[in-house]
Amino acid sequence: MQGTLSPAEIIERTAQHVRALLPGDSAHDWWHVERVRRNALAIGAAESADVHVVELGALVHDIADWKFHDGNDALGPSRAAQWLSELGEKPEVIEHVRTIVTEVSFKGAHVETPASTLESRVVQDADRLDAIGAIGIARAFAYGGHAGRAMYDPDIPPQPHASFEDYKKNSGPTINHFHEKLLLLKDRMQTAAGRRIAAERHEYMLAFLERFHAEWNGKC
Repeated sequence: MQGTLSPAEIIERTAQHVRALLPGDSAHDWWHVERVRRNALAIGAAESADVHVVELGALVHDIADWKFHDGNDALGPSRAAQWLSELGEKPEVIEHVRTIVTEVSFKGAHVETPASTLESRVVQDADRLDAIGAIGIARAFAYGGHAGRAMYDPDIPPQPHASFEDYKKNSGPTINHFHEKLLLLKDRMQTAAGRRIAAERHEYMLAFLERFHAEWNGKC
């Protein structure tokens, strides 16, 4: 297929492929990818990024999420590269997208997750924006239910994970996830647009948590 598909056709084939692959978990389904795609395209345009690379990176960023593949975080980048190679995408684009998929994931409160290119920063921010605010709250509880996690247990404190391996093993209550990840994301955004959107979504989460704990304790 080398050289036979236009960039637009590669995007469309990739969207169809990813939509057919993703798991039933509603927190990591096609609609998550589509939201990340829209966020990434908007941020990418504002940052003068390569929007073709950005769109491909957003589409395949969860092509083989480690959470659904026994913690294997090398599988996603490999499958993304293999798919794009089959479509005849340019080698330099394939490697750029592989880098995006490698760098996109949050890996723990005390683990740095640098993004080495502008396009990687754009997709990383776009993915993290979908983890916060109203959608982020919904996704956290959807995945928590899917994984059989408690909603909240005041006897189990949050764990600020010091390594990716520790983070992968985490099975704490969903409310803990806000303190272990979601509330940290605002200050880890790497683009101006990402920071602006994250600030508002962060405040929404704080208000939710205040209300949650008040109701939990019978104060409203």
